[in-house]
Amino acid sequence: MNEAERPGLAHRLGLPTAIAVVIGSIIGSGIFLVPQKIALTLGDAGWIIAVWVFGGLLSLAGALTNAEIAGMIPAAGGQYVYFREIYNDFIAFLYGWTTFIVYQTGSIAAIAVAFAKYLGFFFPGLNAVQINFGLFVMPEVGIKLVAIGAIVFVMTVNYFGVQFGGLIQQIFTTLKILAIGGIVVTCFIFGTHSGHLYTPFFGSLHSSSGGLLSAFGIALVAVLWAYDGWNSVTYLSGEVKNAQRNIPIALVAGTISVIIIYVFANLAYMYVLPVRQMAHSQLVASDAISTFFGSNGAALIAVAVMISTFGTVNATTMTTARVYFAMAKDGLFFKRISAIHPKYRTPHVSLLVQGFWASVLTLTGTYDQLFTYVIFASWLFYAIGTFGIFVLRKKRPDAPRPYKTLGYPYVPIIFVIVAVWFVINTVVTDPRDSLFGLGLVLLGLPAYLYWRAARSRETRQA
Repeated sequence: MNEAERPGLAHRLGLPTAIAVVIGSIIGSGIFLVPQKIALTLGDAGWIIAVWVFGGLLSLAGALTNAEIAGMIPAAGGQYVYFREIYNDFIAFLYGWTTFIVYQTGSIAAIAVAFAKYLGFFFPGLNAVQINFGLFVMPEVGIKLVAIGAIVFVMTVNYFGVQFGGLIQQIFTTLKILAIGGIVVTCFIFGTHSGHLYTPFFGSLHSSSGGLLSAFGIALVAVLWAYDGWNSVTYLSGEVKNAQRNIPIALVAGTISVIIIYVFANLAYMYVLPVRQMAHSQLVASDAISTFFGSNGAALIAVAVMISTFGTVNATTMTTARVYFAMAKDGLFFKRISAIHPKYRTPHVSLLVQGFWASVLTLTGTYDQLFTYVIFASWLFYAIGTFGIFVLRKKRPDAPRPYKTLGYPYVPIIFVIVAVWFVINTVVTDPRDSLFGLGLVLLGLPAYLYWRAARSRETRQA
């Protein structure tokens, strides 16, 4: 069978599924874990809401910019393909390499571990399982095995058809919205603010601009992690119907939806808990619900987090496998990964390899380490990718653009500036893990040279 006769990826996903992927990729465990750190850092209800809105608008700026590029280049692999078209094979490969080694596989592992830890609320024995190898002890083996089980399950579902993965995504995105919406509604209906309602609103932070800016910047780092993942739907461009129209709509509509959800969730938390109490609560959502549901509140929140994180594992698994598929198709990764299943029309080998590596990361890395590697690498490429819109405007000024970035050039400029600041701030505040992440990125150089040479040999032989 020659290349022209091989089955391609199937265009089976509609706009609702694309929007569900955006929302599902963003909302994981962040909205349940991050509010405590932000309350501790800022201390004022007004600044807490401000940082969530500001972080959301920054993410929206990135989504608006990527929407223009996605409309121009509706190909499977999304961001990887954009880098190849905007810059060159090398930059594209480094992105794909980082996505595989650290970025998205690490994200899959980290969110799967979060899912397993909340399942441990109902099965406490999972936390106690460990294996003693003599020279070292592997902790949380039960948690890690459950996390791997979740990874394997969603990998299998997506193996048998993108429509099945899309259906799972729609179901779990709907469930997570209902779960968070239920938390918000019950807080406002059953909760009581006991006179503390959103006070202090502004003013308790250090009066100097340096103190305010420093605290706001620290809080923004956590908020941007909670918004991470908005561009994942671009990887599915080769399987979304009318991708030139639907991908941009999904990026913008999904990101705006998450901003609204996050703001209302924080308003609900602060309606029930004083900000100073939130600052010392390890599980803000659970403590908020427990004020009127007692011990049952913690169980309800555990279920909500499990729904949310499982949906995110599915979204990330479904979308990211298309990056490695596109790399292999270009001759810049293992050739076998470019295979498409003749019956299910999925990049099945890519899904299997991704699931295997994510499982390895789950066994060998801690959640915090994976989180640090993922966030550093992702924002490094967010900056490069968003800057690409200026390159494309100059390089291909007359190319059809079904969607043009709202607020160009100011919107992408602001996003690039913040993204660069974010990367620098991460390096300064956590140099060891950040430099390790950078080292993983640079390991892609010899790998690129190897696959480029192999591709050249095949071309000469052909």
